[in-house]
Amino acid sequence: MDSADSSLKAYDEGRSDGEAGRRCPERADDPDYRVGLVDGQLAAFEAALIAAIRKAMDGKS
Repeated sequence: MDSADSSLKAYDEGRSDGEAGRRCPERADDPDYRVGLVDGQLAAFEAALIAAIRKAMDGKS
């Protein structure tokens, strides 16, 4: 596996972990993993925010 593949794999694993709300301590030193982790956390926050707004707007016209 070349470095680009390993970087993408680390990012993808970080994003998955971030969306799931978990963090792998063994991978925490990998910068690609950390970027993916933050992106995943942001995606989870955005989804929760949109769901809360939709819930708050239900029935309000």
